[in-house]
Amino acid sequence: MFRKLVAIEPVSLIPSAEEALHSFANEVVMHNNIPANDDEIAARIGDADAVLLSYTSRINQYALEKCPNVKYIGMCCSLYSPESANVDIRYANERGITVTGIRDYGDEGVVEYVISELVRCLHGFGQEPWDDMPREITGLKAGIIGLGKSGGMIADALKFFGADISYFARSEKAEAKAKGYSFLPLSELLEQSEVVCCCLNKNTVLLHKAEFEQLGNKKILFNTGLSPAWDETPFTQWLNENNLCFCDTLGALGDKHLLTHPHVRCMQVSTGRTRQAFDRLSEKVLANLSEYNRRSDI
Repeated sequence: MFRKLVAIEPVSLIPSAEEALHSFANEVVMHNNIPANDDEIAARIGDADAVLLSYTSRINQYALEKCPNVKYIGMCCSLYSPESANVDIRYANERGITVTGIRDYGDEGVVEYVISELVRCLHGFGQEPWDDMPREITGLKAGIIGLGKSGGMIADALKFFGADISYFARSEKAEAKAKGYSFLPLSELLEQSEVVCCCLNKNTVLLHKAEFEQLGNKKILFNTGLSPAWDETPFTQWLNENNLCFCDTLGALGDKHLLTHPHVRCMQVSTGRTRQAFDRLSEKVLANLSEYNRRSDI
């Protein structure tokens, strides 16, 4: 059991999960706003031995050096790799601090967003039809960049509606091959696809000048990641042609000046933040705490 657990910012847990935190620590402190800087983060952590945070703040080496009692950090957000994490995991590991994160809690909402926006675009609901007359997803050539959990779910949803699916990933996946999905080099996928969905980890950039030249004109691009999957200059040049880009958040789009571009459709809402996602998030945060306590007692 922890002596003191501090959530340095709002962590989106449902009320019953917040109450359950008291079973893991003698003292629980929940902050309801985002800290302004590293010094404020360190001050909020103070002498706590357990810390929770969401995706809106970072805990770096500077802050951790001021907080020698920390032995557990629970990320109430996605953790895919040390490079993309908003915690300095490598330094934490050097200190013997356990860092946990969660995955696969908001993917369902993201899939619904992609299907919803694509259907509206192709059929012309509230806008001109993309191909001058309404069309279905049936027969659409759709390329998925990054076939992880969310990318795979988007591919399956598009396949259900009759799309022809290809994908680019680090390696070919047997389960995708069994579904009839084509594993292609990135250049071929970009050239052949009418719609491309980028489903990459945070801070992963795969689309540069050459890739936008391969993607070409009259294409639709979705980015469902937490950061841009492209270099901004060639992306902007590509946008200026007859193309469309869909992002749910400004973080996925990049600079806010792009919000006014006529070929950008940005909701400025995280489509994965649904009621059900908060339920899944809460369950997984508590499960990580329980697992840490279990291992500590062994």
